[in-house]
Amino acid sequence: MRAVMRSWAGRVGLVLTALVVVMAVAAPLLAPHDPYRQAVVRRLKPPVWMEGGVEGHLLGTDQLGRDNLSRLIYGARISLFVGAATVVVAGAVGTALGVLAGYHGGRVDYVISTLINAAWSFPFILLALIIVAVLGAGLQNLVVALVATSWASFARIARGEVMAVKGREFVAAAEALGLRTWRTLLRHVLPNVTSSLLVVATIEFGRAILRESFLSFLGLGVPPSIPSWGGMLSEARPYVFTMWWLVFMPGASIFVTTLGVNLLGDGLRDAFDPRTRGR
Repeated sequence: MRAVMRSWAGRVGLVLTALVVVMAVAAPLLAPHDPYRQAVVRRLKPPVWMEGGVEGHLLGTDQLGRDNLSRLIYGARISLFVGAATVVVAGAVGTALGVLAGYHGGRVDYVISTLINAAWSFPFILLALIIVAVLGAGLQNLVVALVATSWASFARIARGEVMAVKGREFVAAAEALGLRTWRTLLRHVLPNVTSSLLVVATIEFGRAILRESFLSFLGLGVPPSIPSWGGMLSEARPYVFTMWWLVFMPGASIFVTTLGVNLLGDGLRDAFDPRTRGR
């Protein structure tokens, strides 16, 4: 943590990410209203500091009279859950395949590399549409679609890093001592590729948030009844030229969260990189 806090990127990223995490975890305590409660008589009210604002609704209300601030706070839960689930599952699958391809080579590497290239060549939106069309819209199916389009990033980086590490002396010494393959990979190979994979994880985390918002905007993500930043953008589309705040607030939330995660990733990369640790 001290190493992360040495860089301005790490400090800013940690603060922004921590604020979003606290907002998501403590949503029931922070939200001033029920995000699902409708009050049509107070629909489309501007923020409280603008003319026509209503006291008690700091950021105004949406087209159904629901409190915008409360929906923003609860929307952080969806974004963080989707980002974390995508990174964990895609990271585990992609890292395992990449390590196997890089360490064993031969036919194993050929098959896995072919799968990686196929995944990179397939358009994201088309694959997401196919998965949603087959499995149906929903939060779990959204995560499946994001994992299917994210694992190749982890696999490609892990494969390249392992190929560079497996020829090092400490790996040869471990093999000469008769260590089992899985033990060599876990104790001597994976720790040396963690830094690169960590950077990929932060990038994919932010990318998952953006893609979730994009799919929810198209109506392919979470159900409209569940508060999400992409869903709020979709609902605000008819009012984009007349009520800018309905678009600005969820868009700014997506921007700040993605920026914080990326900056935190830069700080973690510097902390794990021995070449920058003493700077």
